[in-house]
Amino acid sequence: MANMHSTARPRTNAARICTILAFVFAVLALLLSPLIFGVIGLVLGIVGAVLGDKPLGWYAAAANVAAIILSLLIVSAIINN
Repeated sequence: MANMHSTARPRTNAARICTILAFVFAVLALLLSPLIFGVIGLVLGIVGAVLGDKPLGWYAAAANVAAIILSLLIVSAIINN
């Protein structure tokens, strides 16, 4: 029981930095350019999750997808109105 190895990676500083940047890019995607900043934030969120920041990395990736969709909906509503 004591010799069981865990397959989960320990969280590193690089993982937390990628996750924080992903949340920043989610806000930028919502306010400025959804496709550019949203895709960058999505990639950073996935990288943060893979590097070991499991729940927050996936939340950051989901926040970027939501920001892309919401921003595109807002822009299309403004243009069509």
